[in-house]
Amino acid sequence: LLLAARGWGRLGAMSRYSTEQRGRPNSPDYRLYFKNADGKYISPFHDIPLFAASKEDKEIPAKRSKTTGSEVLFNMIVEVPRWTNAKMEIATEEPLNPIKHDIKKGKLRYVANIFPHKGYIWNYGALPQTWEDPNHTDDITGCCGDNDPIDVCEIGSKVRSSGEIVQVKVLGVLALVDEGETDWKIIAISADDPEAQKIHGKYFYIDDVKKHKPGYLEATIDWFQLYKVPDGKPENHFAFNGEFKNKDFAVEIIKSTHEHWKALLHKKVDGGTIKCTNILVSGSPFCCSEEDARSIVQSAPAFMNGDSVSPEVDSWYFFPK
Repeated sequence: LLLAARGWGRLGAMSRYSTEQRGRPNSPDYRLYFKNADGKYISPFHDIPLFAASKEDKEIPAKRSKTTGSEVLFNMIVEVPRWTNAKMEIATEEPLNPIKHDIKKGKLRYVANIFPHKGYIWNYGALPQTWEDPNHTDDITGCCGDNDPIDVCEIGSKVRSSGEIVQVKVLGVLALVDEGETDWKIIAISADDPEAQKIHGKYFYIDDVKKHKPGYLEATIDWFQLYKVPDGKPENHFAFNGEFKNKDFAVEIIKSTHEHWKALLHKKVDGGTIKCTNILVSGSPFCCSEEDARSIVQSAPAFMNGDSVSPEVDSWYFFPK
């Protein structure tokens, strides 16, 4: 499920990036670091452009963006492959922000299987160079941000790999309110997916999703509403009564979180424990040298093949009422 240590991705945007594993998979010390095409260690959070450029720009954020027809494409960092249960995420509070296995109360986190689904029902990840500012109250939802990059649910047909960079077409957005925080969920599809061209309405891509992938959006609502219940937490709620907003609305949300990220990387706001160490962001006071970045990675435990922890969640299902 994970890209091989120092392995290069297969298609699209990933051809410009590689990943390097450190530590032991399925353990607290596991980390997945990123390199660019020049072999430099980078932060996926800060150094991978939000907009999918026609070719990698030296200045970040990129000034040019790649389009398909009239659509601007975005880079998505895959954290969790579809049908898997391990809660993998960008380590926002660690230098260079590798992907790690989330831990709560000393235990690795796995999501329950919400019947009839197995694990995450999309390729789940985040948009780089975005940040939901916890000190900013959203004018629409009335809640603060969740202190993370904005989340993406990629609904294409391929099962992606953790650490893969996918160029996606944005289709809409769902506003989850999670423990009083705004947690936007972008709905997107890989630009190279066979069904991407079928979703082409001028404004109402979400209607096309309902047509070509019946039941998927309803399953998405159910999943997000119930996935924390097996952990003893209440059901989640949504803004707009669970209505999916259209593509244009979603793009405006993305642009807003991109501006918050810019303020963070240029020290115009207090990021708290967020680590802004980067290699490529022009003018950022958090830029570090290639040598410093290499030292950060080399200080992590060496990669060890083999699982040290067996996920227990795969053996049972949660049946909602």
